Amino acid sequence: MGYHRISVGLMAAALLALPSQKLLAETAPKVIEEVDFAISCGPLSQQAFKHAVWTLHSFWYPEALEEFTAIAASEPACAMAYWGIAMSQWYPLWYPPTPAALKAGSQAVEKAMAAPTQTPREADYIAAIAAFYRDNDKLDHQARAVAYEKAMEQVYERYPDDREAAVFYALALNASALKTDKGFANQRKAAEILNKIWKAEPNHPGVVHYLIHSDDSPQFAAAGLDAAICYAKVAPDVPHALHMPSHIFTRLGMWQQSIDSNRAAHTAALAYVHRTQGLGSYDQETLHTMDYLEYAYLQIAQDGPAKAVIDELIGFRQSANANLAGAYAVAAIPVRYVLERRDWPGAAALSEPAIGFPLERFPWAEAMIVYARALGDARTGNIVGAEAEITRLQSLEDELKGKDTYWANQVEVQRLAAAGILAHVRGDAKEAAALARAAADLDATMDKHPATPSSVLPARELLADLLLELNQPAAALVEYQAMLSTDPNRFRSLLGEARAAKQTGDSATAHDAYWKLVALSKPVGSARPELDEARSNLAN
Repeated sequence: MGYHRISVGLMAAALLALPSQKLLAETAPKVIEEVDFAISCGPLSQQAFKHAVWTLHSFWYPEALEEFTAIAASEPACAMAYWGIAMSQWYPLWYPPTPAALKAGSQAVEKAMAAPTQTPREADYIAAIAAFYRDNDKLDHQARAVAYEKAMEQVYERYPDDREAAVFYALALNASALKTDKGFANQRKAAEILNKIWKAEPNHPGVVHYLIHSDDSPQFAAAGLDAAICYAKVAPDVPHALHMPSHIFTRLGMWQQSIDSNRAAHTAALAYVHRTQGLGSYDQETLHTMDYLEYAYLQIAQDGPAKAVIDELIGFRQSANANLAGAYAVAAIPVRYVLERRDWPGAAALSEPAIGFPLERFPWAEAMIVYARALGDARTGNIVGAEAEITRLQSLEDELKGKDTYWANQVEVQRLAAAGILAHVRGDAKEAAALARAAADLDATMDKHPATPSSVLPARELLADLLLELNQPAAALVEYQAMLSTDPNRFRSLLGEARAAKQTGDSATAHDAYWKLVALSKPVGSARPELDEARSNLAN
């Protein structure tokens, strides 16, 4: 996989000058093709099953569930219809199933096993998904995800000519990957499998979709660009398919491309939710696309459109369910708006959006709002308020400990960072730097969750900002450049790089960073004073 060694920074720089329209231009007509997944059920069920699997590969779970359920209703003896129902109750890369989904999935597995129409190959597929649902009252989600992965590995090895087995095994590898594995072993293996199939099936939705997920990391994002551009053409009417290219665009700092992708996805998601749930409703996909939009708008100084995203969010009224991706977006969108603009009074006054979303069920999501208030209070001199918010972060972290290590550590990063800024405000420079560095180092042990384009304020960027304030520009420059190596074209990191380089006397680096900041920015709404600073420095 030598192509994975392409520098993300170099790729992003090369793409910076390309117009969005050129990258997203359709070099071939939009295509929708069924997957080739033979089963032993009747001809009508076989045809419907292929389309249902096509839908499943794009994570359009409600629609896939309806399609598989319809097959089971028309041909109750079709075992693979129940396999599809069980697969549609588990969202491998999003979040663990609810108790109700676990129950429904387990019941579907039982029906699949009891159904008379199945071949040995089909029985192996059914046994694999049974491994995920088995003992779900005793085993945690990760253990069952690994059990499914190992079972799918056997299917993959037993049927080497079955491309669907390979595709679902690649997905299983991504689903069981640990966010603390910075070597991305599972993702590397999945990408290797998928790239081989892509040559034979260039329009397979699962192949390009799972390649994007496999390459959704700073090290490998450049390798996922072709799949990102391809996917929206393969499934042009599926909200998640329209959104997925933005995972790669975000990793490469291609902000306008991400905006275009998520605008299209958001329009499709709203049309779907309005059709199925009514006006004023929202679902995971509407919220997820909005979070990506908010992040991208803010990186190119489009504060007006970013504010419009918030206005849309607070206008929502009802949702069919509350889940991880929705919780992240509901909390992150308003937090991003104040923190990316360094609006400290706005951060101090932040509250949960009043749209009836139960953030209390997601302590790590509530923590993002608490984190913003802690930073806002500290930066505006409200020491008592900042202390109270940091104490609240500790409580939320304690609530997560022993239940979810990843999210507990995410909250720990925020608590350390907020405590570092509070120490700085109090005048303890040594303690401030130590706490901020501890936050950045802990954050570096984890990758971001797929539910988010980025953390609401990267810990390493916060550390760099602090070092610059502490009159340590050389040290700050190192941290800004480390940020930009993993998160290219971030507005605040480019600005910080320019300021730090200027203070160290590195005029060439400062000029390049200021130039890129101006080139990237397409202000809509009030112009940011930082852009005036950049233009002034470029004019001198």
